Amino acid sequence: MYAGLPLALALWRGGAQVHLASLSFSELELIDREAWVAEHVAAVQPDTASPDWYFPERTLARWLAAQELPSTVYAFPPLGVQPLRAAYRHLVEHLDVDAVVLVDGGTDVLLRGDESDLGTPVEDVTSLAAMAALDVPVKLVTSLGFGIDAYDGVNHVQVLENLAALDRDGGYLGALSIPGSSREAALYRDAVADAQAATPDRPSIVQGQIAAATSGACGDVRFSRRTGGGDLFVNPLMAIYFTVDLDKLAARCLYLDRIENTIGRRQVITRIQAFRDELLSARVPRAFPH
Repeated sequence: MYAGLPLALALWRGGAQVHLASLSFSELELIDREAWVAEHVAAVQPDTASPDWYFPERTLARWLAAQELPSTVYAFPPLGVQPLRAAYRHLVEHLDVDAVVLVDGGTDVLLRGDESDLGTPVEDVTSLAAMAALDVPVKLVTSLGFGIDAYDGVNHVQVLENLAALDRDGGYLGALSIPGSSREAALYRDAVADAQAATPDRPSIVQGQIAAATSGACGDVRFSRRTGGGDLFVNPLMAIYFTVDLDKLAARCLYLDRIENTIGRRQVITRIQAFRDELLSARVPRAFPH
């Protein structure tokens, strides 16, 4: 959600109509009933009430309203592929969407399944599978935060190998940087700082690193009590969007068929694990040669 904000800001500035949506970690069942516009689709407004202390969708909606920008943030509860696809279909039809961009804060969405480690792929591949079967004129996946998933075991040489393979298939569409001095970067950093202030006990390590990267920081940047001790390597590559064709990315995922008929998030987790348990051999990870 926040990782897509710089892109949304640029598109709004260019006159495009943009809608933000999030596969949420909040307890959405606690929010006002009138916020639900369809089954599994909540339209979160700045004044949407909820007793949940962790509600980044509302935090972002309030920040957007303060900037006089469109302030509805759509949210989906944790779901399997089938209900999430229905939720996406509702928004596509209701909002007359002609392009969908799935945004990953990190790179694990770009993994196909045979890598040394998959990081935290559940929400990413569920969204990928849900959107792959929908008929939308333009479907893209973009990854912001190159290197962040090393903390979760992802080998980024293998990420680059995957991008190269997608390029050979015509599926890699290029990279787009967020200049640190740009309006989009400044507003993004402000939004991330606002979110950190709203939930000081659970600031986003992903967004904190990306925001730091857009300000020219490098190395083990300590922006909260959750970070430090040499665990992080903030770098300029984290401020670059790597974009691919959604359908071509989905076609390369080795286990997307395994999760196709899932209803709940737990099913997705167990089926990914079953695939990994049956994998005869994973690709051998390599260190960057330079």
